[in-house]
Amino acid sequence: MSLNSDRESGQADDGVIFSAGGFWVGFRQSIPIALSVFAYGLVFGLLARQAGLSLGESVIMSGLVFAGASQFAALGLWQAPLPVAAIIVTTLVVNLRHLLMGAALYPWFSRLSPARAYGSLFFMNDESWALTMASLSRGEKNSSFLLGSGLIVFISWLSATVLGRTLGGVLQDPSLWGLDFAFTAVFLALLVGLWKGKKDILPWGVAVAVSLVASHWLPGKWYIILGGLAGSCVGAVRHAD
Repeated sequence: MSLNSDRESGQADDGVIFSAGGFWVGFRQSIPIALSVFAYGLVFGLLARQAGLSLGESVIMSGLVFAGASQFAALGLWQAPLPVAAIIVTTLVVNLRHLLMGAALYPWFSRLSPARAYGSLFFMNDESWALTMASLSRGEKNSSFLLGSGLIVFISWLSATVLGRTLGGVLQDPSLWGLDFAFTAVFLALLVGLWKGKKDILPWGVAVAVSLVASHWLPGKWYIILGGLAGSCVGAVRHAD
C-alpha cells in the first residue's frame, strides 16, 4: 500500500490527504502511547503463558486479533476443553465498539481508496483511533495519521507479547510492578485529550450511566457497546441541534 498521495498531489476529495508526512506524524506522536501499550502487553504475554498458550500461539493471537480488551477476555475463558462458542461471542461483543469507531472515521476515510482505508483500519486500536480523531477534528486532514499511529502501537503490542510470554516465569504478579494499572492510565490520558469542554458532559455522562447499569444487569461485556451507543446517540442529537 503506497503512502504516495492521491493523483500524485496527495490531495483527495474535500481536502483529505494520505501522505508519508501524515504517517510519520502519527508514528512519532504515538510513541508515548506505544510505551504504555507495551506495559500492558507484557501483562498479556504473562497471562498467556499462565493460560497455557505457547509463544507461537500468543504471537499469532496478538498479530491477527490485535485487540487487547478482547484478548484479555479470551484468556479469561481459556480452559480445556476450549469453549470456542463462548470465546467467539465474548470477543465479538467486546469488539463491536470498532463499528462505532469506524463510523466516526467515515467522513474522512470514505474518500480514500479501499486499500488505504482498510489497510489503515486493520491497525486501528482504541488509542490510535482517539489520537487520529483528535488530529482530524483539529482540521489536520491527513488520514495516514492512523496508519502511522496504529503501526507503532502494533509493533509495541507484538513485542511486549513476546517479551511477556518469554519472561512469564520472572513476572509472576503484574501488580507488583504496577503493570495492571497501565491499561487504565492510558485511557484516562486519552479521555483528557479528547475532552472538548462542557458540551461533552451530557454524552459522556450518559455513556457512563448506561455502561454502569448494563454491567450490573447484563452478563458479559455488553456494557461496552451499549454505553458507546448511548453516548454516541446523545452526541449525534446534540450535534444536529
